[in-house]
Amino acid sequence: MHTPVVIAAFASLLVVIALLQPLARRLDLAPSVLIAAVGAMIGVLAAYLLYTPRTDAFNALAYVFVDPPIDSETVLYVFLPLLLFQTTLTLDVRRILEDWVPILLLAVIAVLVATAIIGFALFPLAGVSLVACLLLGAIVATTDPVAVVSIFRDIGAPGRLGRLVEGESLLNDAAAIVLFVILLGMLTGAQTPEPMAAVATFFRSFIGGILLGLVVGRGAVAFLPMMRENKLAQVTFSVALPYLVYVVSEQLADVSAVVAVVASGIVFNLYGPARITPDAWSYLHDVWEQIAFWASSLIFVLASILIPELLTGFRMLDALLLVVLIVAALGARAVVIFGIMPLLEMMKLSEPVNTRYKTVILWGGMRGAVTLILALSITEHRTLPDDVQRFVAVLATSFVLFTLLIYGTTLKPLIKILKLNTLSPLDQALRHQFQALALSDVRDEVDEAAHAYSISDAIARKVSDDYAARSAEAAEINAFAEDIMDRERVLLGLIALADRERVLVLRHFREGTVSNRTITSHLAIVGRIADQARTKGRTGYNRSARRIVSFGRLFRLAQWTQRWLKIDLPLRILVADRFERLLLTRIVLNELIEFNSNRIKPLLGDRVASILHETLDIRREDIVQGLDAMRLQYPDYADALELDFLRRTGERFEEAAYSDAYTQTLIGTELYNDLKHELSQRRTTGGGRPRLDLGLKTRDLVAQNPFFSGLKDAEREEIVRLMRPRFATPGEYIIRKGEKGDAAYFISSGAAEVRTAFGTHAVGRGDVVGEIALLTGQPRSADVVALGYCNLLVLSATDFRALMKRSADLRAHVEHLAQVRLGMNQADAAALATPE
Repeated sequence: MHTPVVIAAFASLLVVIALLQPLARRLDLAPSVLIAAVGAMIGVLAAYLLYTPRTDAFNALAYVFVDPPIDSETVLYVFLPLLLFQTTLTLDVRRILEDWVPILLLAVIAVLVATAIIGFALFPLAGVSLVACLLLGAIVATTDPVAVVSIFRDIGAPGRLGRLVEGESLLNDAAAIVLFVILLGMLTGAQTPEPMAAVATFFRSFIGGILLGLVVGRGAVAFLPMMRENKLAQVTFSVALPYLVYVVSEQLADVSAVVAVVASGIVFNLYGPARITPDAWSYLHDVWEQIAFWASSLIFVLASILIPELLTGFRMLDALLLVVLIVAALGARAVVIFGIMPLLEMMKLSEPVNTRYKTVILWGGMRGAVTLILALSITEHRTLPDDVQRFVAVLATSFVLFTLLIYGTTLKPLIKILKLNTLSPLDQALRHQFQALALSDVRDEVDEAAHAYSISDAIARKVSDDYAARSAEAAEINAFAEDIMDRERVLLGLIALADRERVLVLRHFREGTVSNRTITSHLAIVGRIADQARTKGRTGYNRSARRIVSFGRLFRLAQWTQRWLKIDLPLRILVADRFERLLLTRIVLNELIEFNSNRIKPLLGDRVASILHETLDIRREDIVQGLDAMRLQYPDYADALELDFLRRTGERFEEAAYSDAYTQTLIGTELYNDLKHELSQRRTTGGGRPRLDLGLKTRDLVAQNPFFSGLKDAEREEIVRLMRPRFATPGEYIIRKGEKGDAAYFISSGAAEVRTAFGTHAVGRGDVVGEIALLTGQPRSADVVALGYCNLLVLSATDFRALMKRSADLRAHVEHLAQVRLGMNQADAAALATPE
């Protein structure tokens, strides 16, 4: 086969793919449906041109399509790693990880259920072994979510629903391919047919792939900063990564290559933005989108071209088996969607999903290129019997065609029947109100433009009057006052604020005014705010917004690591992340308050704008309190962080000034490049985010604590050996009432509150808490809660008693403090008992 002919054939396919995209949009079809149909037509035409006796002119080109120069294994190795890796880059990974339990369960269980139901349904009629039927079930268990997700976005479905479908489909493919490999091994004798051994192999391959992908992905991310701002090098490195992971997993580690690529892509998506510049990350995304488009389109059209060959010799029995396959596949998907998903909802592992959306997910289970390629690989496996090859190839190919031609063409009509594409009265009212305001603004801008360009009033009036009439018409049909309650208007305002907040955070990310470290986690929180505002209104908005100031499980884990393993690096990073996130949120909230006043108030009215302003003001107060607490504990770091923010802002302004001057030809290319190079060097030498010192060195804490100021150096050194540092966050319980006294806590910095049944007392630097239970042997008599960030020194009960014996002065001081606190408790108790 001549190389120029092969190149011409593939170039022709790319031309066809490019032309089909706008045609699919015009016909209101999913591109995959049109590509499959055209691919099949190319396959038929190529076979006709190759074997017809009328002409030999096109034989060389036709032969490329009839017998492609690449087999299914090559297609999988070349295209599959790219498709899987790019899909992970487009996912909102942090948001998907919130639903990892339902996604993982749906993915794995959906594959197992589909494989089992399809296999056992076909076995009585198929005339092949049960393993062969199960193999077909695994092949057709892979779903293509692109069409469903795109339609969900068009109709404004909850973002979480789309993420569930995307995440489930990604792991669905991985689980199906793992199961496919195991069942194929059973058919060829390479794998033991024992069920328990197969289950063990499945989970070993699946979990092993996850672990390998996580390790390799984390290591790969560490190399990104070495390439600095070299976008081409970073993209090249990212393209090589999925191929290396795929080959190493399959050939060396003997784990699932598909799962490993997915896991490495997730890690790359999570940590990549923190290692390169925002512009470089956006560029990497754009390049990967183009690569994935080529890969997905080529793999699909190549597989579609082979459809006529795979369907050769289609019989009536095959038609019956296809009907059984369709019913079984639909039933299996219904079991998962209407059976398993409600169970997850009952177990609080998943948010409730509307029945109409479930129906769309059920009907949107289209199959795509992966199914066709897996079926093709069976036909190329010469160790399999011919009847098994034909059984799998014919039914898998027919099923793909059915899902594309039936599901793909009827999905949007189904959505119309379910009325998922129509605006609610609330949305319609908002549309009219927004249109009225927007058209009024446009009319004013048209008048200004006409005046600026000296266009006659008569001509300007023709355009201006048209906008005025349309604005008046939109205002007339708007039914806000009659049909829409304030609560619904507030909901609209909250949604608008949440969407605007995401835009503002992204703008700061792209402008580089905040470091890359916190942006992905911050965007995840902002996305959750938007989702909760849509589904649960003001309550959901406020609850999600409070997550910005709350301390999550990861933070608690970092505290545990510092407390028991004496490793403070994770805690130091998370405290610094929190500091920067609070600072960014304060800036964004100020911008949101202005947005509410300038844009939402004219749209929704003074009363709603006032409610939204109050909501934003409460959020801002919480953020300011959080920042003040951190500033009180780490004033130098707060100054350094704000200085770094202003420096980044200045660099952004400087870059914009150079770009404007270059655009207006005030400076030439050579000077512009020199200025940009100087700015880039300054950014590089400026370093990253300031380093935060938690101040948890035991010797320094002992030296800072006035409690130990009168001790000799040798005595302090002994205390240093006995003490261990501990970091406490605002609101954290240092001591709980009723617990057994196992330690005393010396406060080196910060403040806490002792809460008894009779009152509360503040304690701070130089105080000790928890000593009363150690002296009396009684359970804790009060709660002790950190009021701010506290650095504590913890002394175990055994060491405390030993220290008290060795140092009479310390014992006397501790006993004096205990007596004072007991006296305060008694005074409070007496005050409460005295009748007024």
